[in-house]
Amino acid sequence: MLEKFFKLEQNNTNVKTEVIAGFTTFMTMAYILAVNPNILSAAGMNPNAVMIATALASFVGTLLMAFLANYPFALAPGMGLNAYFAYTVVIGMGYSWQVALFAVFVEGILFIVLSLTNVREAIFNAIPMTLKSAVSVGIGLFIAFIGLQDAKLIVHSDSTLVTYQTFKGENFHSVGVGAILALVGVLITAILLVKQVKGGILLSILITWVLGILCELAGIYVPSPEAGMYSVIPSGIVSLDFSSFTETLGAVFTVDFSSFNIGNFIIIMFSFLFVDLFDTLGALIGVSSKADMLDEDGKLPRIKPALLSDAIATCIGALFGTSTTTTYVESAAGVTAGGRTGLTSLVTGLLFLLSVIFSPLFLSIPSFAIAPALIIVGFYMMSAVAKIDFEDMGDAIPAFLCIIAMPLAYSISEGIAVGVISWTIINLLTGKAGEKKISILMYVLTVLFILKYIFL
Repeated sequence: MLEKFFKLEQNNTNVKTEVIAGFTTFMTMAYILAVNPNILSAAGMNPNAVMIATALASFVGTLLMAFLANYPFALAPGMGLNAYFAYTVVIGMGYSWQVALFAVFVEGILFIVLSLTNVREAIFNAIPMTLKSAVSVGIGLFIAFIGLQDAKLIVHSDSTLVTYQTFKGENFHSVGVGAILALVGVLITAILLVKQVKGGILLSILITWVLGILCELAGIYVPSPEAGMYSVIPSGIVSLDFSSFTETLGAVFTVDFSSFNIGNFIIIMFSFLFVDLFDTLGALIGVSSKADMLDEDGKLPRIKPALLSDAIATCIGALFGTSTTTTYVESAAGVTAGGRTGLTSLVTGLLFLLSVIFSPLFLSIPSFAIAPALIIVGFYMMSAVAKIDFEDMGDAIPAFLCIIAMPLAYSISEGIAVGVISWTIINLLTGKAGEKKISILMYVLTVLFILKYIFL
């Protein structure tokens, strides 16, 4: 049945590979179950309710991707969008979190309309292949940078913005040991991949976690919550208390419109829409490029159901009580592990559902165990740089700007914006508009991106 539905043989894969890939994707995304509640709680939301909403939104969205599009892409509430939700809309603008959820819900409805009317598909297809390759590389650097930060190997510096971990001082037995274990995890991952061990990325996560547990039991690793380093020993296995979920479930319908400013609301909603649109497109471009799913014209077959899955998931996530649900670039970890069909997504989605019950276990997986997987996935995605023609400066320079903007601006959508603007303007002003076949939609996107920087 699985073979018939997911077309495993046609996609050169099998059940074992897909299951391992699904586990791998989940392990690299599981951090959202802890991070999202932490961020949205700043907006006054119950963290336990948000954790349940996060898991359920991820489950539903990822299953939609599995059954509607048959792609190995997983969905969850997006990083960056959750911070905008909590710190800008709620704390900065003074709106209630219910209003913010309502904005996400409306954005999702608009996304469904755009997906059904081919607008999102047209945008995907309008982006030239050079920039699609650049997006893949940029996302790779972005993922690796996130991994280095999660491992505490790269830390903040007042003088240079970022610097390396010093491995000394009072936090050595927490932050320092965690960083060392992350380095060990990178080596373990590399060795397993060189040896071509099936599921090497997933196995390395588990081995690094076990090493962390042994270090904590031996007193070498000492948890320090104030430094962001928590116990890696599970406090339990299951939790069946779901009562808090009623606080966020359906909260979009409890909005108080008495102090509602429609102008500000439209700006908020379109901000969610804009970032989500290009974060999703960036993730789809990057991961599908890595998996060689794009056709010779740089188009992604079955992109409409993939985009529709993403749009519906946003609406459902808002109804559950979480910020915008989007396709995750961490799906590249599962693709790297061999995932090629919706069976990978099905496994990932079911694990998100199980995480509602097994939350104490899943939330004990430390960031230093997951970080090596992100770093190695970043390495894998760098291979797309070979597809960029560096002899053609009209392609190469915008591609470079797109690549470097993603990790430095800490945003996929900003990288796409910089790439689109520079590619269009450089080729237009150098008289290559006809040669490059710049589409009307690329001109429109360029203008919209420029207006975004002026007004948003």
